[in-house]
Amino acid sequence: MTKLVRDFDFISGEVLLFDKDLNWTSFDLVQKVRNSLCRAMGIKKLKVGHAGTLDPLASGLMILCTGKSTKKIEEIQAQRKEYIAELKLGATTPSFDLETEEDNTYELAHIDEKLFKEKVGLFIGEIEQTPPIFSAVKVNGIRAYDLARKGDNPKLTPKKVVIDSIEVLSFDLPKAVLRIVCSKGTYIRSVARDMGEALNSGAYLTALRRTRVGDYKVEDALTIDYFLKNVQSFATN
Repeated sequence: MTKLVRDFDFISGEVLLFDKDLNWTSFDLVQKVRNSLCRAMGIKKLKVGHAGTLDPLASGLMILCTGKSTKKIEEIQAQRKEYIAELKLGATTPSFDLETEEDNTYELAHIDEKLFKEKVGLFIGEIEQTPPIFSAVKVNGIRAYDLARKGDNPKLTPKKVVIDSIEVLSFDLPKAVLRIVCSKGTYIRSVARDMGEALNSGAYLTALRRTRVGDYKVEDALTIDYFLKNVQSFATN
């Protein structure tokens, strides 16, 4: 974790890297940082936005921009992302991750590492993927996850995304760990679901960590605890 050792001007604009904890929403992080900075600086308002959400069950790099640097958000969001994704093969969940319970199990006997790597290769390049119904995509002005949690099954439109590379870091049935580099808008949960189908089985995401956005790396990020403990000194430099 990088410690902040320079002067800051949060109104003129800063780009801050955070290592988001599990179970925090992206909104939670933005709100906590904004509120703590306003208190420390003795001001009522401060622009703070994030350059790309992370699901509550995902950890890792989140980039927050303050003040005039919020103009950089769109540019940062457009950069390539890197994730470490853990999959469980042979089962599915409605949310494609651990938010919901397993709803189906499938045969695994026909899957070996060779077949898995062969199918993984099908997902490299420009592909079409359908977002998870448990996602923030809007359907007639309503978030898909709100509809899904009410028991509805919203129809979502497939979209094109680009996956630059997928590296199999480990394979030990029923688990597999991948490093994925991809474009903006890629749902790693959907990648897991689609890989399960390509294997004539099932799969869902059991862990996800974002490690890089463009040249920004999670190893250079702050924890929220460190930031909150030191916010007064950052704001008064």
